[in-house]
Amino acid sequence: MVIRTDQAPDERQLAIIAEQLGRAPRGIEALAATDGEGTPLVLRMAPIVDGKPFPTLYWLCSERLKVEISHIEAAGVIKQLETRLQEDPDFLAAYHRSHDAYVAARWDFMSEAQRAEVFRLGYDRVLTERGIGGIANRDQVRCLHTQYAHHLCGENVIGQWLDEHYGVADCLS
Repeated sequence: MVIRTDQAPDERQLAIIAEQLGRAPRGIEALAATDGEGTPLVLRMAPIVDGKPFPTLYWLCSERLKVEISHIEAAGVIKQLETRLQEDPDFLAAYHRSHDAYVAARWDFMSEAQRAEVFRLGYDRVLTERGIGGIANRDQVRCLHTQYAHHLCGENVIGQWLDEHYGVADCLS
């Protein structure tokens, strides 16, 4: 079961995140999704981390999901999806809407102070034009992990497709 949340991680969750990432976490603004026991699945990240733009709003931290999706990527699914995007205008339009929703969410989560810092540092174009996971070409799929993280927190056509064709969410059961 996936629970969408938008709260700061507690000490137990921070320890789990550090174990999942293999390092101390930085740039986390909130937990975006957890499983039914509160184990972090997706992190919501700050727009600027260590003085640099961080266009990945949703970071998949679940080891189970990362492994499952890595196997799917290794099977060449990104090429399949990109072919479908070229051949299916409805799928492409839905994918573009996923990118637009991601960018809108990124800006909606920013505080006024963060927005001011983004503009002061000149990162407004990066954080406005870059889509899911920071991708520049919105007709391509760069990383299924970022797509799936977005799917667990919003509307993402690639993540929906992964669940329909590969049952990714089933690995959480």
